[in-house]
Amino acid sequence: MSNLVLRNRSRFRKRSKAGFWSASVPPFDQAIKRIFGRVGGWAWVACIPLTLTILAVWGVAAQAQDEFTAADVQNTLDNIWVLIAAFLVIFMNAGFGMLETGFCRQKNAVNVLFKNLIVFALATLAFWFLGFSLMFGGGNGWIGWGNFFLGGPAELYGLDSAEGLTKDTFFLFQAAFAGTAATIVSGAVAERIKLIDFIIFSLLLTSICYPVTGHWVWSEDGWLGGMGFHDFAGSTVVHSVGGWAALMGAAFLGPRMGKYTAEGQVSALPGHNLSVATLGCLILWLGWFGFNPGSELAANLNVPYIAVTTNLAAAAGAVAATFTSWALSGKPDLSMTINGILAGLVGITAGCFVVGYAGAFWIGLLAGILVVFSVGFFDSIKIDDPVGATSVHLVCGIWGTLAVGLFANPNNFTQLGDPDAVSGLFYGGGIGQLGIQILGILTIGLFTVVVTSIFWLILKSVLGLRVSAEEEMKGLDIGEHGMEAYSGFLKDTSDMSGVM
Repeated sequence: MSNLVLRNRSRFRKRSKAGFWSASVPPFDQAIKRIFGRVGGWAWVACIPLTLTILAVWGVAAQAQDEFTAADVQNTLDNIWVLIAAFLVIFMNAGFGMLETGFCRQKNAVNVLFKNLIVFALATLAFWFLGFSLMFGGGNGWIGWGNFFLGGPAELYGLDSAEGLTKDTFFLFQAAFAGTAATIVSGAVAERIKLIDFIIFSLLLTSICYPVTGHWVWSEDGWLGGMGFHDFAGSTVVHSVGGWAALMGAAFLGPRMGKYTAEGQVSALPGHNLSVATLGCLILWLGWFGFNPGSELAANLNVPYIAVTTNLAAAAGAVAATFTSWALSGKPDLSMTINGILAGLVGITAGCFVVGYAGAFWIGLLAGILVVFSVGFFDSIKIDDPVGATSVHLVCGIWGTLAVGLFANPNNFTQLGDPDAVSGLFYGGGIGQLGIQILGILTIGLFTVVVTSIFWLILKSVLGLRVSAEEEMKGLDIGEHGMEAYSGFLKDTSDMSGVM
């Protein structure tokens, strides 16, 4: 460092001897050079007009900023928030993948992961091709219609191009919901369905079946929504539709080999990794804060309220399912705690906007109890659902939709002072809202059962739904994919004794 200083001083002396700072230099220039000479000479003088230009542009920008209205700011915030919510819902696919993989056996891990990964890609394309137009395009109260492939102006889909969400934001959020409906089916038909059948069914569900019933409720002119049917974020529109489709698929497939004995007893086929399943549950819990609060479709003070009701229901569901299963079996069952959390989340999805904190607690608590008994019921009628998807999404989706007709509170934060507030039976609303909720559950359920049954029957007759007995015994990882999730690790072969 000292040598560098000496060299600089030597250069300064040489410049002084050559008259660089001679008395002939005008005083103004001398002052400028004394200020800037040490750090770049005349180059700094050139910065003066640049600085003036920047200041001028800054002033113009500040004036333009004053013209950017509060409505523009709110519109931008709304779009950013709904996009973030869409990302959280998309991330739920990771939660479903982890949950279903952990609840299934090791030999089928790749197959379950693959289905949960590909299903969102399938749903996105199917919804882009056809589903979005059928759900939100113009038309009538029964079906939408409009420009396909996301064509046409925002107004075609019930959006205001000047204020509110853009078409792109709204599409991405709704596509994430369509993917959720499809991935519900994956868990119920796991470990024995042919992959090609699942792919085709997912395309049909997200392009036709789900959008039609969604149009009834969520489009501007949907007939159920016009009657006052309330399903804020999709206990029925998303979860029950996925649950009905899953139930019919599990029924047509039949149970896994070894699930039920000849005497009708249930044989446990435990999942291979509850650590992964627990992680999946926590990811889903987090993702639900995009699912429910995001359905407000705006960044406002209703969002944190909806987040609180969502969280209360999940917590109550976890506790209720834990102690119910503990009382029945004598041991706390982790898998039931997981399903209790999901049951509470599904249950509150319809009413998270219109119920109070107490209502959210009771909805989640009763959902947690209900899911435990529902799992036992489906086993009693030999509907084999490896992950409990029908119990969580169908049964608790129905319960959550009914609960709006019971617990909707016109005096809660989101409805206070609203002349069109939804009122349930327990808050002076009578049975009117409850009757509308029942009508919506029955009509959407009937349509979904009929249409998905047709899909499953056609696939069964043309392609065959189920893998061969040998493939099922060895595992779908080898039979369908030719690979293993845990290559090099010891494989459980306790259920492969019949394979030569």
